[in-house]
Amino acid sequence: MTTSQRERRDRVIDAAMQLAAEGGYDAVQMRDVATKADVALGTVYRYFGSKDHLLAASLASWVELLYIRFSEHPSSKATAGERVLDVLNRALRALGTAPVLGAALFASIASPDPQVVACQQQVISLLDAIVLRAIGDDPPADVGDRARMIGHVWYSALTGWVAGWSSLERVASELAVAVGLLLP
Repeated sequence: MTTSQRERRDRVIDAAMQLAAEGGYDAVQMRDVATKADVALGTVYRYFGSKDHLLAASLASWVELLYIRFSEHPSSKATAGERVLDVLNRALRALGTAPVLGAALFASIASPDPQVVACQQQVISLLDAIVLRAIGDDPPADVGDRARMIGHVWYSALTGWVAGWSSLERVASELAVAVGLLLP
């Protein structure tokens, strides 16, 4: 992708995130995204085949920014479990500042749209990388399995939050249980 193509794609993602933050999942319409990003509708579809693909790519972009932020400002907690909980709670706080956006992004990642699969994989890889980095040096031998299980609990708990039957506080509590069991 050229620099100008990357910039256009980023504008499309930014526009989708702004619309989702203002009105949730249903507020993101491809034509409105194109208008807000100041690109042609065909340009939006060149990069994203569906609304779910666009929002899932937006989630992947958001998690990538978290990874960068956590790399620049790692947790200073003493144990691996405390560090993992610290970064996951920081991510939850970020979600809590824009709950309508967060719900829209997480709703899209569960889509059966085949184009979303690559975004799902990117989010999983980034979350694993966040957890692994927080665990730090001298990890347990099965650290990859443990990181993946923490990611599953994170995703499952956030699904309940998106569906409206759970709160971010409960998500944090479930993460604390999982991390406590997996990284004592």
